[in-house]
Amino acid sequence: MSRTLNVVRMQLANRETFVWVPLLILGSAFAISMIIWGILSSAGVTVNMYGGGAQAPLWYFVAVGVQALTLTFPFSQALSVTRREFFVGTMLTAALTSAILAAIFVVGGLIELATGGWGIGGYFFALDWLWTSGPLMAGLFFFMLTVTVFSLGFWAATIYKRWGALRLTAILVAISLVLLGAVWVITATRSWGSVMEVIVDSGVSGLTGVLTVLTVLLAGGAALALRRATV
Repeated sequence: MSRTLNVVRMQLANRETFVWVPLLILGSAFAISMIIWGILSSAGVTVNMYGGGAQAPLWYFVAVGVQALTLTFPFSQALSVTRREFFVGTMLTAALTSAILAAIFVVGGLIELATGGWGIGGYFFALDWLWTSGPLMAGLFFFMLTVTVFSLGFWAATIYKRWGALRLTAILVAISLVLLGAVWVITATRSWGSVMEVIVDSGVSGLTGVLTVLTVLLAGGAALALRRATV
């Protein structure tokens, strides 16, 4: 465990990647949203205003997942860190950062609910559909979504390290074809109404469960590929 925690410290040696850049992106998105809402409020808009800017750091986490492997994996091998220790330590680092963002998401949402959207009806964190199951589930959803996006980047980088760009591209194309096939089947059978009904009925907890399964699959695939990945 101590060696695994050393991997966490190694990943956090440059805190910009895991901490400060995600916080900067989140803060910038929030500031921009507040400016826009302030302009609309001064123009006489009285309806509640919702923004999706809270998801802005998530897209960056794909790059974080890639960098967590490509920038530190060779260094870890030079320090005789096992692949298992590197994998577990890296995932712990991602979970730690995701927990920080999720905590900010929940606290911000509670403030918005208490102040009526910062006094101007602007909701950046407390999105209505996401908070229907309460702040705990909203935070858990945001946490799992962040970990899933990170796992996607880490998985792609591991596949690239193990088999190269050609096979990674082939795998991504194959996945895209499978998804397109699923869309075609749903469209041909006119089942979009039933699909949307299942999604709505599953709620935030159901979507969180799907994200958990997807994270396990991505992380598991990355762990298997990492066993034979070359520096």
